Amino acid sequence: MHLLSLRKISISIRMRRRRRRTTTIATDEEASNNNEEDSHASSTPVHELKTNLNPSYKPTWKCFSYEEINHATNGFNQENLVGRGGYAEVYKGVLDDDRNIAVKRLTRASTEEQKVKEFLKELGIVSHVQHPNVSALLGCCIEHELYLIFELSSNGSVSSHLHDKNLAPMAWKVRYKIAVGAARGLHYLHRGCQRKIIHRDIKASNILLTSNFEPQISDFGLARWLPAEQDHCYIAEPIEGTFGCLAPEYFTHGIIDAKTDVFAFGVFLLEIISGRKPVDGAQKSLLSWAKPYLNDGTVEMLVDLRFGDEYDIVELKRLAFAASLCIRTASTWRPSMNEVVELMEDGEIPPTCWTMTEEREEGEDFRGFDYLDEFDTPSSSSVTSS
Repeated sequence: MHLLSLRKISISIRMRRRRRRTTTIATDEEASNNNEEDSHASSTPVHELKTNLNPSYKPTWKCFSYEEINHATNGFNQENLVGRGGYAEVYKGVLDDDRNIAVKRLTRASTEEQKVKEFLKELGIVSHVQHPNVSALLGCCIEHELYLIFELSSNGSVSSHLHDKNLAPMAWKVRYKIAVGAARGLHYLHRGCQRKIIHRDIKASNILLTSNFEPQISDFGLARWLPAEQDHCYIAEPIEGTFGCLAPEYFTHGIIDAKTDVFAFGVFLLEIISGRKPVDGAQKSLLSWAKPYLNDGTVEMLVDLRFGDEYDIVELKRLAFAASLCIRTASTWRPSMNEVVELMEDGEIPPTCWTMTEEREEGEDFRGFDYLDEFDTPSSSSVTSS
C-alpha cells in the first residue's frame, strides 16, 4: 500500500512538471498585464492585507534525488546534525547551487506503513502553506528512506537563543519581533490556508530564526487538518506534544482545535518574556510560576533578569496580557490568533472586553500543571533545532 502511495507522488510530480511547461508561455503573457495591479497591491496598507491571507500560488517544491541530498549533507555526517526528535532527525546541508537546506529524515515508526502514512500526511500539509513566518518546503526525497527538504533557518531555534548559556541573551526588541512574527504565522495556519491547520506542538524549539531573526514555524509532524465543516476534532491516539505546553482539554480529553495552539502560544510568550523553560529542571511549571504575577498585574516580575531595565514596558504589557488570555483553562475564553496579533501589534482592544464573570473565573481558575503529576509525561515527537 505504501509503495502505491509513493508512486502517486512521483506521478503527481511528473504531471505538474508537464503542466508547468505548457503554461509557461501563457504565464509570461499574463505577467505584463498584471504589472499595474501588482504595483497597486504593493502599496496596500499592512492592516488591509491582514484580511487576505490566502493568495493563490502554485507549489514550487520538487522531488530531490538521494544523491543530491546525500552530497549536500556530506553523507549525513553527524557534524551536520542540527536537530533530533522522537520521529525524525534534521541535517543541514548545501546544494550545488549554494542554497542552504535542512533535510528532515524520518527515523522511527511502529511499522513501515505507518512511517509512509506520517510522511505523506506531513508532506500534504507543508506543501500547501506559504507564508514568511512558516518554514518553506523545497521538496522531498523517497529514495532509500523518506526525507523532507526545507530552506535552512540559519539562526537556529528560539529555544537555543533563550537557553544556550554560550550565547548572548536576545535583546527585548528581537524577542518582541519574534513574538509578533510567530503570531502572524500561526494566524495564517488557522485562517489563511484553504483548510485550517492545527500545529499541535507550538514551542520555542519549533520556531526557527532566519539570518535577520525572522521567526518561522516549523515541524509539522503532529499537525492536523481540521475537517472543513468542523471547528474541532477528537484525537483517538496517544497524546503527543510537549509537557508544559499542552492545553488542558487536549491532555484530558484528546480534543484539539485552534485554541489548542493558542494555549501553547501563550506558554511561548511567557518563555519569550522570562527566558524560562516551560518546565524547569525541578519539574516546576512556567505557568504555575507566572500565574500570580499575571493575576496581580506585576508583570515586571516576569521579565528575564538579564534585561535589567532594557525593555519596553508598553510592549511587555501587551505580551503579558496576550499570554494571560491565551493560557485560560476554558478554551472558549481564549482569543483567536487574529485577536492575539491585534493585541500585540496595536494594543487597542480594551482589556474589559476580556473580563470573565466571577462565576466563570472561579470555576475555570488555572491550576498550573501540578494536577498532571499523576500521569506519565507525554513524549514529544517534535524535531528541535539548535
